[in-house]
Amino acid sequence: MTEYCFVLDSNGKQLSPTKVNKGWYLIRKSRAELVSKYPMIIQLKKEINPDEEDESQYVCGIDDGSKHVGIAIVQQCKNKNKIVFKGQIELRQDVKHLMDVRRGYRKYRRQHKKYRPVRFNNRSSSMREGRIAPSIKQKKDSVLRVINKLNKWCSVDKIVLEDVTIDIRALTEGKKLYRWQYQKSNRLDENLRKAVIIRDGNKCMECGKINCMLEVHHIIPRRLRGSDTISNLITLCSDCHDKTEGKEELFIEKYQKMIGGKNVRFDYAQHVMQGKSYMRSELSKITELELTTGGDTANKRIDWDIEKSHSNDAVVICGLKVGEVNVKEWIIKLMRRKSKAKVDEAEGFRHRDLIEYKKKNGEKYIGWVTAMYPEKKQCNLTTLDGKVLKRYGVKSCRLLWRFNKIYWL
Repeated sequence: MTEYCFVLDSNGKQLSPTKVNKGWYLIRKSRAELVSKYPMIIQLKKEINPDEEDESQYVCGIDDGSKHVGIAIVQQCKNKNKIVFKGQIELRQDVKHLMDVRRGYRKYRRQHKKYRPVRFNNRSSSMREGRIAPSIKQKKDSVLRVINKLNKWCSVDKIVLEDVTIDIRALTEGKKLYRWQYQKSNRLDENLRKAVIIRDGNKCMECGKINCMLEVHHIIPRRLRGSDTISNLITLCSDCHDKTEGKEELFIEKYQKMIGGKNVRFDYAQHVMQGKSYMRSELSKITELELTTGGDTANKRIDWDIEKSHSNDAVVICGLKVGEVNVKEWIIKLMRRKSKAKVDEAEGFRHRDLIEYKKKNGEKYIGWVTAMYPEKKQCNLTTLDGKVLKRYGVKSCRLLWRFNKIYWL
């Protein structure tokens, strides 16, 4: 598997990437210094004249997504094109939960400030025009952070972004609609609650009661990201609705068969669609921006016989046919800028450092430090596959890489 390292001259100017083995050779010959190991970046000890610079072009492809974003940089050379970097950005999914927790703390505090008069419309940032929800904006900013980092190590001449156009109505109906069908409502009333009750014949779908208090029940509950759509709602009486409280998962399959509903998540598709104008405007500030379509990406991937993945799609999005795709794929994790660790350092290790733990039987774990216990000389690790290891001795640990805002794994 080929792996490239980024090269800078003595003035920090970006040069053509080279293979990792060549990078280590230059370091051993004292002609370069190691700047970063993950990903590998070296800086030459001499200045490169403009006449000696490589005139090849670098194109960055981005396969945008809600959970994973594919990214790749392809070097357009005279003889052939080669992939100098490809990876997959794993976006944070906990921002919405953290905001809900903070909102609860804020409400609790305000309820206990009896002396303060009630204020309305005092959160101007939440009401401004063109505002993007923080849970979505941080995903777009995460991609921009990675692009800006890569642009410091490799001069990107053009960015190609896949234009995401997801038909939410087609996801709801399960098929492609005609133009006139988009104008026709898929429910019998503008009020969603009334539409569900009318569809179910003004009766409880569980016991068949008619003359009773009817309630509209989420088949997939909101806590499991159930949507507010007519295909996820069913009419129940108060008694039947109370029976499902706290155990909604047991009735999902039964109720979906009753109304012909289905389990479709719209939040991922909506998160990709929202904020794409903001992302386009920010990317165009970095360098030239070009848009492509998902259909064009799929056709090229099939024609070029490339296996489907987020990073490989990003390679195809660049629009440059490459000979070899077997290049090291990086997993990029963006962490919170502020650390809540109570201990800064212990036994030479710091919070979030990437380390290797070796057991007595020779078994090894690679992960990052999530907690430290200096008095016991122990630490907690989270491995690359998500396994949590608690209270492991630091004497058997070896530092692989010191954390600096972004994990390159």
